[in-house]
Amino acid sequence: MAALDAAGENEVDPARVVLRFPDADSFAPVRAKATIIARLRESGGHRVEASAVAEAAAPYEAAGAGATGLASGGGYGGPLVYRDGEGMRPDVAAAYDQMVAAARADGVVLMVVSGFRSDAEQAELFAAHPDPTWVAPPGHSLHRCATELDLGPSSAYAWLAAHASRFGFTQRYAWEAWHYGFDAGPAPCSPAGEAVSAGGGGASFAATSTSLPSFVPARYREPILRFAARWRVPPALMAGQLMAESGFDPTAGSPAGAQGIAQFMPSTAAAYGLSNPYDPVAAIDAEAHLMSDLLRQFGSPELALAAYNAGPAPVEACHCIPPYPETQAYVTRILALIGGAGAIAMPSFEVRLVA
Repeated sequence: MAALDAAGENEVDPARVVLRFPDADSFAPVRAKATIIARLRESGGHRVEASAVAEAAAPYEAAGAGATGLASGGGYGGPLVYRDGEGMRPDVAAAYDQMVAAARADGVVLMVVSGFRSDAEQAELFAAHPDPTWVAPPGHSLHRCATELDLGPSSAYAWLAAHASRFGFTQRYAWEAWHYGFDAGPAPCSPAGEAVSAGGGGASFAATSTSLPSFVPARYREPILRFAARWRVPPALMAGQLMAESGFDPTAGSPAGAQGIAQFMPSTAAAYGLSNPYDPVAAIDAEAHLMSDLLRQFGSPELALAAYNAGPAPVEACHCIPPYPETQAYVTRILALIGGAGAIAMPSFEVRLVA
């Protein structure tokens, strides 16, 4: 309704407003996307077509500077570090943090509106507005390299134009006051860029990453990081959960009928498209998807874990960890394994202009 009201106030035909719910088929849908396409009159009587895309979501992310994952589906496949829920190469994040601190000292607030985009995400944007002057076709946007940031708010544009170069950022296009690319490190989508570590150096991410506990077997570290990034779930939380569920045994089963490394019941596995719960990689993907939904539904790692163990209904009924000894022990063990729930921030509702 907010999108339709905004369109009406700006005399935009409601037929040119496209409303979508990207996670409508998930367990707990909480995302909405609105695309408004309008014809604007320029001086001289010429008309041009422009579009705006906004998303509303209930995001959560790992607190602090250490939230990481692995990129996939774009031109960059290395580690991602998240700021404002958007992924970027680790050296880009380090430079961005310095720039944020300098801006804050000048009384200017910065936020990341868009960072790394997979080719599929770029295709969705391009489909909404197929004009390569404003939106690059899939496979051609530098956002796929994790070096590009769309920054806001608009009140920060003048500060960025004057100071961003001090931190290695370049305004890519004169007509996009918000788009800055990082040029002080390895070239976008280069082999050297893939080797930048989560700490911002040049060592291998796989060898230096501290985003997973040491108890995670080597063969499962990459899948956990990859699917944690895909579904925006803290990787350490997934690791602790897999340890508690099966001890990382992909052949595990329970008397109740739970199966595989993530101990899916057959009905839940079917709901999440997991045809073979004993396939550990597919099960880790489904685990991340389910935990993403539960974290968004309940807004708390403790409650999400309780719902994974006991089912959402008893957690929803009391909005608490149900008084089941097994569930209480399950939540306590996982939080102890990962050092507590403080690494996960509470969700808040936010709206972002993304294009």
